[in-house]
Amino acid sequence: MENKHRQQIASGAKWESIVGYSRAVRVGDTIEVSGTCAVDPQGNPFAPGDAYAQTKRILTIIQEAIEALDGRMEDVVRTRMFVTDISQWELIGKAHGEFFQDIRPVTTMVEVAQLISPEYLVEIEATAKTTSSIHG
Repeated sequence: MENKHRQQIASGAKWESIVGYSRAVRVGDTIEVSGTCAVDPQGNPFAPGDAYAQTKRILTIIQEAIEALDGRMEDVVRTRMFVTDISQWELIGKAHGEFFQDIRPVTTMVEVAQLISPEYLVEIEATAKTTSSIHG
């Protein structure tokens, strides 16, 4: 039976079916976006070696997922950034700021040993709270 109070979208990433997750899920007025890495439309790593470009691409993917679930970037209340080289924080932060300068969600940036593929330098997840909710 379909849950009318839950919407989810897939990105088509090869890991979704293996791990059992969705790109984004909306329940009521909350949208959660899974950890997202920079991929091109074919699912290949985007801009290997360029943390700034990867961050911009990731945030574009997150924006598309939120909008597909009837949200807006202005609804984002939290982001979490996982980076493989914290010395790149200024480039990553600059790209994040370009999306969120006026929104100012709470955020965390943490250095990790590695992500799912060595080409990925950044992974970001997001939480949005919308002004409306899904009604069943």
